[in-house]
Amino acid sequence: MCAALAAVLAHTNDAGAQQVQTQQIDLPKFNPSVAGDRFFGVPSPYAAGEVTFHAQALLDYAREPLVLVREGNEEDLGAVVSDQMFVHIGLNFSIIDRFSINADMPFAVLSQGDAPNAGGIAFNQPSGAAVGDLRLGLRVRLIGDYHDAFQLGAGGYVWVPTGADDSYVSDGSVRGQPQLLMGGRADRFIWSMMAGPSFRKASTQGIIELGHEMNWGGGVGVLLLEERSLQLGVETYGGVNIENPDSRSTNAEVLGGVKWRLAPWADMLELGLAGGPGLTTGIGTPAGRVVFNFAYTPNIPPPRNDRDGDKITDEVDACPDTPGVPSEDPKKHGCPLPANDPDRDKDGILNEKDACPDVPGVPNADPKKNGCPEKDADGDGILDDVDACPTEPGVPSDDPKKHGCPLRDKDGDGVTDDVDACPDIAGVKTDDPKTNGCPPDTDGDGFRDPDDACPKEKGVDDPDPSKRGCPKLVRVTDKEIVILEQVQFDFGKSTIKRESDPLLDSVAQVLKEHPEILKIEVQGHTDNKGSKQLNSKLSDDRAKAVKDALIKRGVDAGRLVSKGYGPDKPIADNAKEDGRAKNRRVQFIVVDKKAPAGPNPASTPAP
Repeated sequence: MCAALAAVLAHTNDAGAQQVQTQQIDLPKFNPSVAGDRFFGVPSPYAAGEVTFHAQALLDYAREPLVLVREGNEEDLGAVVSDQMFVHIGLNFSIIDRFSINADMPFAVLSQGDAPNAGGIAFNQPSGAAVGDLRLGLRVRLIGDYHDAFQLGAGGYVWVPTGADDSYVSDGSVRGQPQLLMGGRADRFIWSMMAGPSFRKASTQGIIELGHEMNWGGGVGVLLLEERSLQLGVETYGGVNIENPDSRSTNAEVLGGVKWRLAPWADMLELGLAGGPGLTTGIGTPAGRVVFNFAYTPNIPPPRNDRDGDKITDEVDACPDTPGVPSEDPKKHGCPLPANDPDRDKDGILNEKDACPDVPGVPNADPKKNGCPEKDADGDGILDDVDACPTEPGVPSDDPKKHGCPLRDKDGDGVTDDVDACPDIAGVKTDDPKTNGCPPDTDGDGFRDPDDACPKEKGVDDPDPSKRGCPKLVRVTDKEIVILEQVQFDFGKSTIKRESDPLLDSVAQVLKEHPEILKIEVQGHTDNKGSKQLNSKLSDDRAKAVKDALIKRGVDAGRLVSKGYGPDKPIADNAKEDGRAKNRRVQFIVVDKKAPAGPNPASTPAP
């Protein structure tokens, strides 16, 4: 029971009835260790694994963590919080066997009490389920490995106020706790210790001052069974107010528990159960606590020792302190060859003729190589003597200068240099040896894309690089068939001049090559000289003449409509001659187009 609240009651009895806001208290005193640690509430000093993920779900139940009593006769006035239970979800990620980052998110699934009212003090009733404060942590191993008897580490936690401050689960402030960590494992014995201050917002509950604390923890345990999969342990932890040490603000608890790694069936899974009493009467110290956890935490195997450095581990090395050589005889495995053996490497070549007497080799007519292994430094199956690239794994070749060399691809286009017709320029694979590995010609006009100013439009040659490969007469866009020169008519008439025949031939060809274009509006336009009525009729007649010309060239009449707009849609200034010349024009506007089934195909204009 909390003697601290008894003092609050006595104080208010003397001063008269008053309200004391005790609900903004971070009541929970149990801070779970991260997944992968050896104890329930005392953190370990190591990072468990090279690049290893750990996770746990932990259930924490506290009985009577906050009780109101009358000072003097210890009369029980009721439990402010009689039962409090949290589910903690914890994640831990170990990096390079030295650093780890972790997070713990608590959820209060049970929080109930009597909400007593005595001595003028009114206590809010716990609100039941609530979210607690998110805890983020970082740890670094300083000395010792996971299996060493002594380890030293440093770390800490930061709490983010994500919890409700009216449910006895949070005080609504950021707080932090740096930690000095020690521990170790000696065969079946394990231990851990922690010490560090907690920095938090100062608050006063009646006459009780809560603020910065010094926290500690310690645990010892023993590993049982042949696989050391069963752990029995006892641990204690607590904290005391740094500025005003007082029994009412001091908490200490002890837990005795068991952990069982589910070996040999699933040794990455662990179950744990612990329980114990509170040792003080400080706020948050329960009469008793029970903890259960289920964790995913991969087992960290002990290192394999090789004291003599001969790459034969001590467990199978018959001479673990003397460098040796492999042997099929377990009694000689890892032992050095005898100095007086006439064939020390057992390759059938006597030491006196063996150029490599301690390394098994093969016969060779060259005395300097006799008895030495056939070297293949790059391991590509081609001996160094005939390997043109002895330090780079390669492939066989009939060319001695390429035998054993890797298939290179300088331009990175996936076509190896030996069959790449353009080894220095990234290209595409083709069946034609003359173009294999060369840049593509997307529009098929004979100009490779890097040299084609219009790589997606068929074009013609031009001395100007900015025009090479571009169409000369017609281009296709999403909204229009663009003609690069105008249709020529007799003056004041709708008669098309013969010089425009090649242009109309190209427009007709484009329409045949683009069946997705369902309908084109042939538009006629004029400048503003003359009457509008005359210009409108002339533009309409010219548009119909162009439409008829396309139909004669094999274009389906159903794909064409014509319309004259007269001077209504100028594209240049009619006040100038060159502007009026631009306004006297014919345009081919796309008014209906079939939706593509996939990505838009590259347009294919006529040259």
